[in-house]
Amino acid sequence: MDSPPDLRFLVRPRAAGGGLRGRLRVPGDKSISHRAIMLGAIAEGETRIEGFLEGADALATLRAFRRLGVVIEGPDAGQVRVQGVGLRGLQAPDGPLDMGNSGTSMRLLTGLLAGQTFATTLTGDDSLSRRPMRRVTEPLGLMGADIESSATGTAPLHIHPVAGLTGINYPLPVASAQVKSSLLLAGLYAAGETCITEPAPTRDHTELMLAGFGYPVRRQGARVCVCGGGRLTAGRVQVPADISSAAFFLVGASIAPGSDLTLTGVGINPTRLGVINILRAMGADIAISGECTAAGEPVADLRVRAAPLKGIAIPVDQVPLAIDEFPALFIAAACAAGETVLTGAEELRVKESDRIAVMAAGLTALGIEAEPRPDGIRIVGGALGSGTIAAHGDHRIAMAFAMAGLRAAGPIEIHDCANVETSFPGFARLAAQAGLAIEESWV
Repeated sequence: MDSPPDLRFLVRPRAAGGGLRGRLRVPGDKSISHRAIMLGAIAEGETRIEGFLEGADALATLRAFRRLGVVIEGPDAGQVRVQGVGLRGLQAPDGPLDMGNSGTSMRLLTGLLAGQTFATTLTGDDSLSRRPMRRVTEPLGLMGADIESSATGTAPLHIHPVAGLTGINYPLPVASAQVKSSLLLAGLYAAGETCITEPAPTRDHTELMLAGFGYPVRRQGARVCVCGGGRLTAGRVQVPADISSAAFFLVGASIAPGSDLTLTGVGINPTRLGVINILRAMGADIAISGECTAAGEPVADLRVRAAPLKGIAIPVDQVPLAIDEFPALFIAAACAAGETVLTGAEELRVKESDRIAVMAAGLTALGIEAEPRPDGIRIVGGALGSGTIAAHGDHRIAMAFAMAGLRAAGPIEIHDCANVETSFPGFARLAAQAGLAIEESWV
């Protein structure tokens, strides 16, 4: 059997004095795009979404709700119209719903579908089918959900109809916005109140958007609660540029001499600012300006200029606020003077790849001392060499090592990059526009 085509990035050393420059806007926030479709679908009336991320993950969510009986127009240049069916208006799909590579789609939809009166099966690609799902299915079971998974607790997930769900008080064992959001969405269909207590702050897009759709949310410190049986009212959602996508350019411009780059309209939700806080602690020159609010989310322009970075011990309280940005931050650490140590990040082991192991292997291949640990990594900054990197189908690994090319002594070839389209369609084109010497090829 022939192997599937492999999308590869080839990044060549930058010209002397050439960094990342100009003004650019990265694609819309993936987390908010997912939630806008989900809440718009179960709201009453038409929701208009602007800035929707037309990447594979968010499109998997959009297609799933079409299969659940929701009329959705678009996307067309980031414009989407969702004709909401109300909290109880979803319909049984005609077969399994394929979530592709999107863990957010699968985990959040599991909660939303747990209280429906029809059966649903959620499937995914090989990578998603290896990711742990008990973290959502077990607490949903405490609410009365009936969900079957594989023997190892992974997809496919078979969600059976139940007479009803009951609200619970649930302390999250590990800080996870996906688990929190899954339980809150199930709580919309549960009798009584559902309360989630977090061990550390995580992104709060679900809570903000529920409130934006007129659904009461009670928040007190680390605890967030919803009562079942309410209603959501449709409206307009403006999706900001994704800080997780901006992170690659924040790192690239920080490490490449001569850089002066402005990223426009980026979401700067306080629960997502870990990447900026960590880079600033390392010495990065990042200025925030033009702050405003869009659909309840703070938005601003970020100007980043090259600066000498130093290694740090990454504060544990910043880990949940930067969990998706660590592949990029590991490249910053590789270019920093001294040692960077990350702890408390075992969650990175169960992302699209084992991001600790895969990043450590790639950095080592480029001549950097990188010691993987069970819950983190130790990286000693040094000179990046040339080499070949396996991205293991992980979009963030591929984009992180692309930025490493700004400081490499020779070309870096990155294999298995097709999943970059899940979160950042057009990445190579936009990076080249900013000054990265990157080429794409299918092999």
